[in-house]
Amino acid sequence: MKMPVIFVGHGSPMNAIEDNEFTKTWEELGRSLVKPAGIVVISAHWYTKGSYTSNELDPKMIYDMYGFPKELYDLKYPVKGSDELASRIIEKTSDLISIDNDWGIDHGTWSVLCRMFPDADIPVVQISIDHNKSFREHYEIGKMLKSFRDESILLISSGNVVHNLSLINWGMDNGYSWAQEFDDYIKSNILSKNFDDVINYKNAGSCAEKAFYTPDHYIPLLYMLGSCDLADNIKAFNDKCLMGAMSMTGYITQ
Repeated sequence: MKMPVIFVGHGSPMNAIEDNEFTKTWEELGRSLVKPAGIVVISAHWYTKGSYTSNELDPKMIYDMYGFPKELYDLKYPVKGSDELASRIIEKTSDLISIDNDWGIDHGTWSVLCRMFPDADIPVVQISIDHNKSFREHYEIGKMLKSFRDESILLISSGNVVHNLSLINWGMDNGYSWAQEFDDYIKSNILSKNFDDVINYKNAGSCAEKAFYTPDHYIPLLYMLGSCDLADNIKAFNDKCLMGAMSMTGYITQ
């Protein structure tokens, strides 16, 4: 059975331990999916020079965040890795991706998967984001990974369409007008499959200027789009901006 491909707006790592409208949707998504044979995650939090994956069989949890409650650091999500899956990633991408086992499973991955697949019984392999590659190159790598969908492998990209921590307003329930405008622009182009204007995000105009200062959380979206088929119906979920400068909007193919 062909698997969907998913982009998750992961937001705060506190979503791993809090119950809210976003985590409820992640849990519902996990229950609705046929159990995959493996999961490949492109995480915003593995931002590297070069493109990497890991073949570590017991990947360590990376608590790559600071100042949160002890309960979050005590959370364990003991998934296994997969040498076979890592090897297939390298094969499919014609050696554009190589092995680096110095990282592990970071909160861009475990904060989402612990809600979607709480049993931690599905092998998980991450792919890093090469900050030297162009947006078009990231999209093309997504295309190379597309055939995993026919092998019962779930592709998940984890980031945020709008992610500007320097402008976060913790007491704000929605987004600044520019954040909502940018999120709506991206959503309109994704749902109409005009992916070129998502890759060339500056076509959105002035609202794109503050959407992010570094593209680490945006780039995972391009992998998701590259892994889409023309026949896919794409649906938005968790369609919301919050704290002024963060979008939680996610996408899934159907």
